Amino acid sequence: MNLQPKKISIMLLLIPLTALVSPSVVCADAVTDWNLIASNAIVVTAGQPPPVSVLHLAMVQGAVYDAVNAIDRGHQPYLVQPDANPTDSKEAAVAAAAFRVLVGIFPGQLETLQSLYEAYIVGLPDNPPGSKAAGITIGEATAAAMLTARMNDGRFGPPPTLYPPTPGIWRPTPPNFANDPAPWVGNVRPFIVPSVEMLRTDGPNALTSAKYAEDFNEIKEVGSLTSITRTADQTDAAIFWQDHAVALWNRIFRTLAAAQGLNIVQSARLFAMENLAAADSQIGGWNDKYFWQFWRPISAVREADLDGNPDTEPDPAWLPLFDPATPVCHAPLLVTPPFPEHPSGHTCVTSAFVQTLHTFFGTDRIGFSAFSNKSCTTRSFDRFSDALKEVIDARVWAGIHFRTANVQGAVLGNKVAHYLKKHYFQPVR
Repeated sequence: MNLQPKKISIMLLLIPLTALVSPSVVCADAVTDWNLIASNAIVVTAGQPPPVSVLHLAMVQGAVYDAVNAIDRGHQPYLVQPDANPTDSKEAAVAAAAFRVLVGIFPGQLETLQSLYEAYIVGLPDNPPGSKAAGITIGEATAAAMLTARMNDGRFGPPPTLYPPTPGIWRPTPPNFANDPAPWVGNVRPFIVPSVEMLRTDGPNALTSAKYAEDFNEIKEVGSLTSITRTADQTDAAIFWQDHAVALWNRIFRTLAAAQGLNIVQSARLFAMENLAAADSQIGGWNDKYFWQFWRPISAVREADLDGNPDTEPDPAWLPLFDPATPVCHAPLLVTPPFPEHPSGHTCVTSAFVQTLHTFFGTDRIGFSAFSNKSCTTRSFDRFSDALKEVIDARVWAGIHFRTANVQGAVLGNKVAHYLKKHYFQPVR
């Protein structure tokens, strides 16, 4: 698709669920309405971290896409293409698909979601008569197909085995010495790519290599809590991108959909492409993390006397910028993430998002601004790729990722986006 871009500069806020218009009032795009409802159910109510939440957003948006596409029939389906008439209600199909997937994943939220869904459906027109009921039937069918397809897919399965904590191997880090809340993500069956092994990265640098020493000394200096070379803007960027990445980017997508004038068919495809690509980037990233199990910078700097590299010097008291002492505007406080370092999960997902935006719009040159609930600041970008470049740097400035992990994570996310471009969502007319 080659949509003509419109320059936008809009503050993107995580709108609380209660800030939606009255459910009896139908907004312009059911896809963005239900993406917001889904994001709140998954991220806010269920409290799922990015690598888990994106799996469930992918399920929602994949079912929504199939529901809308069944009526439009302009592109290949993701899973199924139920029988439909062109006059069937796409809005009802969207609401039914999203609702049924959400309650299938979160049965404990049934009462809240049922109330939202019923009010939303009541507010939809039934023109021609029966079109709303037909749309509901279609959405329920695509939701059922998605829930069936994702049964026994590895979600919430057993964790991978950890390697003994020798030099270079990950171990829980100060100050909380926490373990990964979702180590199983890397064993989930992918949504798009045929095999997670095709996403394997080149891996971290050897501890005794010059490249490792280069990465080490960069982050030791610029990623330190007390760095005198990191600028205030770099500090802001590091904290900014620690907002929940999946919620942040879906806010961006909702604003882009409105600013670029997407219709409901285009919106359904955009949100499905983005979240399905992102889901596989996280599956691939987590699988790669536990394949390499590389240590975090805080461990590397404090234990550099054990790495066998003459060009690295230990600092047993070193702290990264991501430390509880660093002020943020919303909890939780900043810490080193509690899972292996390589590759960066954030650059995996950001790369998948950015490359898929480029594919969808046919250009990288669309400007946007975004607001972070972690830094409570707004940052602006002239191109989609500018955001990815900043995230690659920001994870170094944060003191939590070596540059190599960020660059290789971006390569992994790009592989997923490229595969999706070649094999999914192809036009049929």
